[in-house]
Amino acid sequence: MTLAQTPAAASVDAPDGHDHAHHGYITDKDKYLNRMKRIEGQARGIHKMVEEEKYCIDILTQISALTSALEAVAIGLLDDHLKHCVLDAARLGGPEADAKIAEATQAIARLVR
Repeated sequence: MTLAQTPAAASVDAPDGHDHAHHGYITDKDKYLNRMKRIEGQARGIHKMVEEEKYCIDILTQISALTSALEAVAIGLLDDHLKHCVLDAARLGGPEADAKIAEATQAIARLVR
């Protein structure tokens, strides 16, 4: 059965209130978790730099790297969401498709602020 043929009954009501069979990132979950561990380490490193009163520009450089790392995760999750959740909803059409597209648009707007 292809994604386009997946019956609506195959979706589950997730704890987040959204109906879907699975999250789009599920196949890359370990990759995302590893990236988040590295990001946590970067944040702890910045905390330590502030505690140790390191040079402002060095701290700002690390904050920039941390911001870039978080943005990369966000873009990856957005890409997975578009390729799975939004595409699945679009194939089914109707109000769910409109809602998923609006949701994705709002997520993109938050990312570019």
